[in-house]
Amino acid sequence: MHEMNNLRAVDLNLLVILDALLSERHLSRAAERLHMSQPAVSHALARLRHLLGDPLLLRGKGGFQPTARALELARPLAEALQSVRSVLGGAVFEAATAQRVFRLAMSDYGAAMLLPALLRRLRADAPGIDLVVSYASRPAVIAGVQDGEIDLALGVFPQLPEQLHRETLFEETFACALDPASLAAGEMLSLDTYLARPHVLVASSEGGMAAEVDAALAQLGQTRRIAVRVPYWTVAPDVVRGTDLILTVARRALQGSAAQGLAQYAAPFAIAPFAFEVIRHRRTDGDAGIAWLRAAIAQAAEPG
Repeated sequence: MHEMNNLRAVDLNLLVILDALLSERHLSRAAERLHMSQPAVSHALARLRHLLGDPLLLRGKGGFQPTARALELARPLAEALQSVRSVLGGAVFEAATAQRVFRLAMSDYGAAMLLPALLRRLRADAPGIDLVVSYASRPAVIAGVQDGEIDLALGVFPQLPEQLHRETLFEETFACALDPASLAAGEMLSLDTYLARPHVLVASSEGGMAAEVDAALAQLGQTRRIAVRVPYWTVAPDVVRGTDLILTVARRALQGSAAQGLAQYAAPFAIAPFAFEVIRHRRTDGDAGIAWLRAAIAQAAEPG
């Protein structure tokens, strides 16, 4: 009999470690979350690979990338572990009958990417759940999570206080959008053209994702001219239409009707991708409602 079919032969702690690795997709962050050493987590991953007969996680840029088998396991594993935690802790969250208000923080980018799918899930499976969504600067959002005024925050968080926990929802890359009439027929977006054109910058007071673009240009010894600064992702494509402006934004922001009619190109230089994350306070570790909502958000973040 395969050892996976005999639970007595399986160290179930390995499943907790696998859940952390699939959530964090980074060895050191998973080790920190589990309060284990990196070598211990690495050894556990080797055991999991042998147990499941699959590499599970492959090294990529900035961390691990899950295999197809790992992606199949992620959601049922998380749900199974949450069920165990509920049994042991006595915490029960019945989504279908729950009456609760959750407070979320995210930018208009996060709202556009996730809210429609999330709300469809809530209306179907948890009609008694209400959401209050706010937007503020990154420091204010972090402070809100620390103070308990925000249950979950979605966004880009390079630095976090120790008591806050992060989970990556997806890795995002950049793309450029411009009015197709502003390029000659068959012309591609070259670096020279990119640098010669004026640009639209979408940035909050602390710099936001646009800092990645300017950091990449700085490595080339180049800068761009910012002709327009706007605080909202949703208005930026309309600013570009009928002009020679270039908009460099997260690729997902250009999906759907928002960028309809605009030409989209890969950036003509390398820009580091960034992780779009959900953060919470560690005090919510045993909150079954928060765990359910996190899983629903992760599902809403899945492509397609």
